Amino acid sequence: MTEFEDINFDEIMGDGFSIVAEEINLNDFTETAENKEQKIFPILPVRNMVMFPKVVIPITAGREMSIKLLEEAQQKGEFIGILSQNNSSVEQPTSKDMYQVGTLAKIIKIIKLPDGNTTAITKGFQRFKIKTFTSAKPYFKAEITKLKDVSTKKTEEYNALLENIKDLALKIIQLDPNIPNAANYAIKNLNDNEDLLNFVCTNANFAAADKQKLLEEKSLMIRAEKCYELMHNDFRKLELRNQIHQKTNKELDKNQREYFLNQQMKTIQEELGGGPDSDVEELQEKAKSIQWSEEVDAHFKKEINRLQRQNPNSPDYNVQRNYLDFFTDLPWQKYSKDIFDIVKAERILDKAHFGLEDIKKRILEHMAVLKLKNNMKSPILCLVGPPGVGKTSLGKSVADSLGRKYIRVSLGGLHDESEIRGHRKTYIGAMAGRILQSIKKAGTSNPVIVLDEIDKIGQGVHGDPSSALLEVLDPEQNYSFYDNFLEMGYDLSKVMFIATANSLSTIQRPLLDRMEIIEIAGYTLEEKVEIAKRHLIKKQQEENGLDSKSFKLGNAELKHIIDAHTSESGVRGLEKRIASIARWVALQTATEKAFDPKISIDKVDEILGVPRPKSLSEITGVPGVVTGLAWTQVGGDILFIESILSEGKGNLTMTGNLGTVMKESATIALEYIKAKHVELGISSEDIQKKNIHVHVPEGATPKDGPSAGIAMLTSIVSSFRNKKVKPHLAMTGEITLRGKVLPVGGIKEKLLAAARAGIKEIILCDANRKDVQEIKQDYLKNLKINYVSRMSEVVDLAVEK
Repeated sequence: MTEFEDINFDEIMGDGFSIVAEEINLNDFTETAENKEQKIFPILPVRNMVMFPKVVIPITAGREMSIKLLEEAQQKGEFIGILSQNNSSVEQPTSKDMYQVGTLAKIIKIIKLPDGNTTAITKGFQRFKIKTFTSAKPYFKAEITKLKDVSTKKTEEYNALLENIKDLALKIIQLDPNIPNAANYAIKNLNDNEDLLNFVCTNANFAAADKQKLLEEKSLMIRAEKCYELMHNDFRKLELRNQIHQKTNKELDKNQREYFLNQQMKTIQEELGGGPDSDVEELQEKAKSIQWSEEVDAHFKKEINRLQRQNPNSPDYNVQRNYLDFFTDLPWQKYSKDIFDIVKAERILDKAHFGLEDIKKRILEHMAVLKLKNNMKSPILCLVGPPGVGKTSLGKSVADSLGRKYIRVSLGGLHDESEIRGHRKTYIGAMAGRILQSIKKAGTSNPVIVLDEIDKIGQGVHGDPSSALLEVLDPEQNYSFYDNFLEMGYDLSKVMFIATANSLSTIQRPLLDRMEIIEIAGYTLEEKVEIAKRHLIKKQQEENGLDSKSFKLGNAELKHIIDAHTSESGVRGLEKRIASIARWVALQTATEKAFDPKISIDKVDEILGVPRPKSLSEITGVPGVVTGLAWTQVGGDILFIESILSEGKGNLTMTGNLGTVMKESATIALEYIKAKHVELGISSEDIQKKNIHVHVPEGATPKDGPSAGIAMLTSIVSSFRNKKVKPHLAMTGEITLRGKVLPVGGIKEKLLAAARAGIKEIILCDANRKDVQEIKQDYLKNLKINYVSRMSEVVDLAVEK
């Protein structure tokens, strides 16, 4: 072929294949003297292709700037620089979107296509590298540095490598039906090694990024080696595809299309390494990054060997695979670093929680010891207190102050031991216990785990979960906690467990012995006001879509809500009342009704309803009615004890759903009165001829315990004397037949309940003086406390003269 017009490009390059320039004798399209003097070169960005020297290739341009560049460069007879985009999805590339190394080319012919695009037949000449871009409009122009290929001294090795490339290229053409026959002809007629290498690099089915790396390689020897390696990968993929096709084609008929598809997927999975061997390799690779002891490593290798011996189609294989997945997901000997900034920790705790001084002090002490010793078994803390005082949320603040991960495990209603210890992996659906699952979720072996509602664990037919917790919460044992699913010990000694409970009465004694009990009493009126101002009002404003100026509650209004609309130790009820006010404000705002943002006490009552009565004087304003103090699972409370006389034979009747101990207290009180009636100013005739009925209201609520003893005796004496008990007076204490007053528990909760109820004077056993001294005195500033040791003192203080 001697004339350019005689070349049939549609036949030779119809499938996107390029040819080497020398093979078509394009001698008119060579470098001229003018080209050698050219300093600034137009730059054509192309997508999904890389051009190599001495290769003729068609380039289709659709962008206006590219079409303009091609037309002007052809008119001027200039070289153009062809650069590949590093991101083919960019429609309007900048200089940052192009590689720095490309190929200088000359335009042989431009063909206008019917779809509006322009195809340019280009011939590559020499590699170049961008020195600097000089302009970007109307198209890119740049100053470049021309690059030369470096030949090798190992001529024989290089020639042999090119022969291998040629043979492998012919095999690939034979296997791939998408490659035109012209390629076979072109390769067989290429005698120059550099031309062959460039031809193969241009037309091989490599990724554009791989082709770019080949172009940037200046050594022809290294370029040939990398090209040969990439061709081998393509050849193996083609062979595999043909094998799959041949294998499935043999089994194909009209009724087996679905079977064919499944078989093909199975074959692909096997060839890609989706079987047991890849599972083992994946697990072993994961295990390399895990630090564990020799004992754990030996156990892991033993379980891996067991997995290798099992049939992948058997159910046991999946059980073993799941076990090893969990085993390698555990954070063995992986610990988060503790933050020992005690000042910052104190600031975090104070910001998140108002009050709770004892627990804050204990956490700061723990951090101080950790800072000094740098190695300490974490304590097992148990926060005991009524609902709504912030026990659970305190665990989150502790984790934040220590810089540890936080996990909450709810134990309420748990009645299966396997929830703690896990199941043996031979069971269907077996899984590890909640403790190890929490450790895995945290990703470290020293998180803060809050065991919420530990006092509400049940006992079912599947064992006792609270007994399973004995090992978890024992600092002397939990360094090797045994989980049935894991089948070996796991170190929990660095975990900081914080348990929460409303009552200690339902917790096993051995479990209590393993924990450090920190009692959290209810909040005083002043503390509730501060909590509402700092946290609750802001929270409800955010949750109801209001801004900080939407409504305001002053101290007086908050105290009124607490006194008249709530009766609790915590602040959950207070938060509900504030939420009701926030919803009312939201309704007024949404309906564009005018209202005063400063909510008054009258408006509070209008929103929340009728307030409960504040004064106890009407209730206790008759003889025989005494205010007692009680401890409940939700904190302290007051109760009323009533007694009344009737004609009869000196019988005692007790009602009000009373327990055995409480009934015994009433019996002891009456017997003491009979023995000491003269000292108490009661006639023996009244005792013999009057029946006494003792009643404790709210009969639906069970009541028990000895602490109402002195209140019962005072009530009976008040009825016999027909004298009222002092108003705003409450009492608690146990009595004996000899008239002594004994101490009782729950003093802090009882005194706080008395303060909430408007009590002004308290009678306590003298032995309870130390309990009162442990209470913050600000809580007791409105209470007068009388200490007694005998019943005669109680009667003198309580019953009016």
